[in-house]
Amino acid sequence: MSRALCYCIFLFNLLLLSSVSTAGRLLRLAKPDPSAAAATARWLASQNSWGVLSTISTDLGGSPFGNVVSYSDGLPGEGCGVPYFYLTALDPTARDALQDPRSSFTLSEFPLGTCGDIDPENPTCSKLTLTGKLKLVELNTTEGEFAKKALFSKHPEMIGWPKNHKFRIFKLDIEHIFLIDWFGGSKPLSPSEYLESVINRLSI
Repeated sequence: MSRALCYCIFLFNLLLLSSVSTAGRLLRLAKPDPSAAAATARWLASQNSWGVLSTISTDLGGSPFGNVVSYSDGLPGEGCGVPYFYLTALDPTARDALQDPRSSFTLSEFPLGTCGDIDPENPTCSKLTLTGKLKLVELNTTEGEFAKKALFSKHPEMIGWPKNHKFRIFKLDIEHIFLIDWFGGSKPLSPSEYLESVINRLSI
């Protein structure tokens, strides 16, 4: 096979991969309209896989402590809006929550790649903070089974994490929602409006 032909085949494959990637991004760009605050918040929770979980620090005398954590709100494409976490008390976040459950969890649209070239702080690059109480989820329950499947399907590496670290499942019991997805300040949104919203599955 000539060098020129090999080069042409390489370029064709590169263009093919590029078109597939672009198609994926177009699906991502079909996020809810800024006027649909609840749908946008649910979209952010469903699309992301990590965020910053902040607790009241027992090690720092009650100062806020933010930690990057993985999470899941359900099976892919079937998010329920409630973030579940797989945490160990060897880490300060879980230790803090067991002493004082008050927590907040912050997500940004920026990691999804749908904000383009704008700064993450730009109001049109959506950001969501869920505030409430971080609570343990019992494994031998319907919710426990749901949470385990949700976490392990999105983060399969978790299955092999050390058993002697005694990881446990936590969830955030949402009491307050802060959402910015456009100019004009935060959107008024209650937990019930957020949890009862339906995600447009075509945008996933």
